[in-house]
Amino acid sequence: MPINPSAPSAAKISDALGSIGQGSVVSEVAERLLAYFTSGEIAPGTRLPAERQLAASLGVGRSAVREALAALEILGIVVVRPGSGTYLRDGVSELLPRTLSWGMMLGAPRTRELVELRSGLEVHAAQLAVGRITTEGLERMQSHLTDMAQHLDDLAAFVEADAAFHREIAEGSGNQVLQELLQSIRSLLRIWVDRALTDKGHAAAALEEHREIYDALSARDAEGVARKMRSHMETASHRLLGSLPNLSS
Repeated sequence: MPINPSAPSAAKISDALGSIGQGSVVSEVAERLLAYFTSGEIAPGTRLPAERQLAASLGVGRSAVREALAALEILGIVVVRPGSGTYLRDGVSELLPRTLSWGMMLGAPRTRELVELRSGLEVHAAQLAVGRITTEGLERMQSHLTDMAQHLDDLAAFVEADAAFHREIAEGSGNQVLQELLQSIRSLLRIWVDRALTDKGHAAAALEEHREIYDALSARDAEGVARKMRSHMETASHRLLGSLPNLSS
């Protein structure tokens, strides 16, 4: 993808985006980025400002920008090139903004269905991982558990380690399609819900659930893994849906 020589500078892109108020969710960052990317003011192939610059311009944390860009990458809006940067992808359909606008206004039934689908896929991924995950994969899961335990007072960092733990299981399943489906669903859910954990007590409970999953997986206990993951997804889904008043009924 050639870099457009007439593309706006990183500073100009950041200034055009403007700031987002304190406390805004990841979905607002994604919406702001999407609106600008599809405004016609930035050409396909343009390299975007670094996460730090975007975060400073929007007035949010880097993790919010990172999550929003990850979701836009999965949706085909941007492409990330390791060691080079993030670029606006070529050939973005003019119909895409309408499609995403519909998606961003998912009602309670569709959101519940998405959460339900994620739960089933997480259980299936864990079952597959019992016979396929490597020793290195289990070691990385242990590292994510350590990160979670060290960040019980930092919920944003805790959620990042939580997500990494689940990604490791999906990768350990050895099923690329399943892995990609789960990543897409997680990204969509994190657009609508910036956090499902609201206090240290919830984080501590979630940590124990993850430890039980890890113990069953490291013991290669297929039935135990399925049982523990199913139990975890029930409580996690309850926390997630309960975090949004319009979805809790």
